[in-house]
This record gives sequence, structure tokens and C-alpha cells, in this order.
Amino acid sequence: MKTLFVVLFSILTISTYAQDVPDSLLKEGWNMSGVVGLNLSQTAFSNWAQGGTDALAFSVYSNLGGLYYSFPWKWKNRLSVIYGRTSLQDLGYRTTENDIYFESVGSRNIGWAVDPYVAVTFRSALTKGYDYKVEPALQIVDFFDPGYLTEAIGFTYDKSKIITTRIGIAFQQTFANQFAATYTDDPETAELEKFKFETGLESVTEVKYEFLPNMNYYGFLRLFTRFDALDVWDVRWDNIITAKVNDYINVNFAVTVLHDVKQTRKTQLREAFQLGFSYSIF
Repeated sequence: MKTLFVVLFSILTISTYAQDVPDSLLKEGWNMSGVVGLNLSQTAFSNWAQGGTDALAFSVYSNLGGLYYSFPWKWKNRLSVIYGRTSLQDLGYRTTENDIYFESVGSRNIGWAVDPYVAVTFRSALTKGYDYKVEPALQIVDFFDPGYLTEAIGFTYDKSKIITTRIGIAFQQTFANQFAATYTDDPETAELEKFKFETGLESVTEVKYEFLPNMNYYGFLRLFTRFDALDVWDVRWDNIITAKVNDYINVNFAVTVLHDVKQTRKTQLREAFQLGFSYSIF
């Protein structure tokens, strides 16, 4: 039942993914945009002498948003939600995509190449996530466990249709409950802390580029470092290449690079190649 709720939430969520366009192309008031979609990958065998395993993978996602423009002010809101599972013969379903990301950024045009901004972001898993490398599978995350809330103030550049970037001083709060020992606990104290507050620098960059007709690239890079450990950076780098077959069908190739020493000192990599169905609701 909870899985069904998450799938419906991913499809029906309303709010985010604003177009990054020059101010001259924005209309006064709300500029809405958004896409909901379903990615599929399937393999089946019958009397296949060379071996193989039946597999079915799916992910549902929503990239929706709203940008409010009233010169010299701009308020951009974006929410990205994705949930995916893979079914392997004799192993059942396993969760493969499990993310929610929300950001709200307010900025003011002061006539410079960059604008001052304030931002609030939230990141978490949507539901339970597991480490399937051990037997039985070990749960390692849940919704808001951990959850990351970040406030930042600095300068942003968003005059280009292709790239937007911002950098500022950030205040990051990490919340955890069942998995506090991994994400929020201070090993130097006897008490188990379920909340952690950190200050540092945050940089967020987005790239949207159509490099061939009906083919485009989307990149999202977030960097965060703490003032007490400036040589250690948290990195999340999402890369998606989409080839549109028509208005509703596309092929996606996605690569995510993740580096977070609180999870593991090894750089994490996720790759997916899928057929997708998408629908623009704005």
C-alpha cells in the first residue's frame, strides 16, 4: 500500500522545475512548467539456451515547477521526485530510485552580472531504501531519515538559457532517527545525536542544452563543504541525455555520481538506460 502511495505521489505531485530563461522572455507573474513520466526497461526469456534472467524495471518521476517574476524580483521553485523498482526473476522487486529534492530560490536584479539570492533546499529518500549486497537486505534509509534542510545566501547567475549557477554561505541541518548512528551521531560523545547542524559553502549549477535536434542534456551539480573541513566536499552530479522520439516517447540515458563520506568513502555511481513516456502538464 505504501509503495502504491509513493507511485501516485510521484505522478501527481504539483510544483517545480521552472524554466531558466532570460528575464526578457519571462512574463509578469507565474511562469509554470513541468513534466511527469514513466521509464521502462524489460527483458524476458523462454527456452533460452544461453541463460538469462527475466527482468522488469520502472521508474516514475515528476519534474514540475513555478517561477514568479516581478521585476526586479524572481522567485523560483523546483521539485524533483523519482521512484523506481526492478523485478528480477526469483529475487522479487528491489528499489532502485528513491529521491525527492525541493528548492526555493529568491533573487533580486541589482544590475550586476550576478544577483543576490536566498535559498532553501530539502533532500530525502521517498521511502525505505535497502543495501541488497548483504543477505538479508539491510534497510539503510527512510523518508526524512536522513533528511537534509539547507538555507543559503550568496550570489547567483541566471541570465543564460543554458546555464544557471549560484554559490553562497550555507547552513545545513541533518535529521535522522533509526539511522542516526550513520548520519548525525557525533562519535566523540556518549549520547546518540539525531540532529546535526553544519555551516559551510554550497554551490549549485544546472545546465540545459539541446545539442542535436530532439536531443538534449540536463546536468545538476551540487557541492557542499564545511568550514571546519574545507578539504572534504559532498558531491551530487546528475546527468541525463534525452532523445525525443515524439511528444510522448523518449529514450533516456542517466548517470549519477555521488560522493558523501558519511555514507562511504568510495565514490558512488548509478547508470540507467531506459525507454520513457512523458507528458507536459504546463
